[in-house]
Amino acid sequence: MKSLRHAFCAASVVTLATAVLVPAHAQGVIKIGEVNSYKAQPAFLEPYKKGMELAVEEINAKGGVNGRKVELITRDDNANPGDAVRVAEELVAREKIDVLTGTFLSNTGLAVADFAKQKKIFFLAGEPLTDKMTWQGGNEYTFRLRPGTYMQAAMLVPEAAKLKKKRWAVVYPNYEYGQSAVAAFKTLLKAAQPDVEFVAEQAPPLGKVDAGAVVQALADAKPDAVFNVLFGADLSKFVREGNTRGLFKDRTVVSVLTGEPEYLDPLKDETPNGWIVTGYPWYGIQTPEHKAFFLAYHGKYKDYPRLGSVVGYTMIKSVAAGIEKAKSTETPKLIAAFKGLQVDSPFGKISYRAEDHQSTMGAFVGKTKNDNGKGVMVDYTYFDGAKFQPSAADVKKSRAAD
Repeated sequence: MKSLRHAFCAASVVTLATAVLVPAHAQGVIKIGEVNSYKAQPAFLEPYKKGMELAVEEINAKGGVNGRKVELITRDDNANPGDAVRVAEELVAREKIDVLTGTFLSNTGLAVADFAKQKKIFFLAGEPLTDKMTWQGGNEYTFRLRPGTYMQAAMLVPEAAKLKKKRWAVVYPNYEYGQSAVAAFKTLLKAAQPDVEFVAEQAPPLGKVDAGAVVQALADAKPDAVFNVLFGADLSKFVREGNTRGLFKDRTVVSVLTGEPEYLDPLKDETPNGWIVTGYPWYGIQTPEHKAFFLAYHGKYKDYPRLGSVVGYTMIKSVAAGIEKAKSTETPKLIAAFKGLQVDSPFGKISYRAEDHQSTMGAFVGKTKNDNGKGVMVDYTYFDGAKFQPSAADVKKSRAAD
């Protein structure tokens, strides 16, 4: 009996030692926490969430990452920076997430990036486009997937400069993303065409555009061309009033994001012809990687993907690739792994630059067309994001405070 007690005690010590050496959390799932403005921006974020879920399903079907399954935990931030930080804190403290991802609006993205810096947790921002995410306000803990405002402006400016239009008007939502996009466009266009003039500027609050007044103010300035940064419902109202009041007649419009199906589809027979845009012509991309993504997405959801679908899918695939490379979810190891990380995406292989944590994902540039009452992109080309980024020296200057 005494020997049995000794044997039981010895076995208990071994079991306890094993539990100490291999924490329960390390043996469980990888928890990806995700924060976003689902209620405020459903057109983009419902397809985005489907893209994330498809990626999680594919990853887990192949055995997970480093032998661990992946779990996605999402929270709505009410399109409010304060709420975004609050739910991020809840994901970290209560849900014990391994990595933090997400955000759509630039102001919420910057708030979560600062939270990640304070809490020393890895954060992959999928969507917020302000250049402060990775450049002027970039930090060691934050990486970004989508091409930011500088990159998208740099893709559009060569086309804008070819127009040789001197008098430009700009319209943008008056918050971080809109301000950043206009600043980049003005700087780059002036460099390409020194005699350009910006003769009118309208900056309505996000989601509260008085489209009639905005369109009339732009028309009164008699610009030769218009640079538009509005999106979502604001864009639809702007287009409707612009068509009604003749703002677009004999004027070229250069527009960020308008070629994305999230924003082009709702315009239907109001779609203007000939706008120069960035977007996502899912119906015409014939690369093997995009075909595979399209078939998987359509097979699961019986619907075509939007750009949000690509962003959500690639963001989760990036996290998985980073963890696999790091062989860990520990923040320092994950940061090191993401610097130079290469990831397969529906747009081809992308990488995350070491100097600024910005991915090289690109965008399609083309023109809008009203095709029998449906908005589509035509004459489009994919622009590799790696060719539209500032130099390493410029990045170093802008991130001096990091």
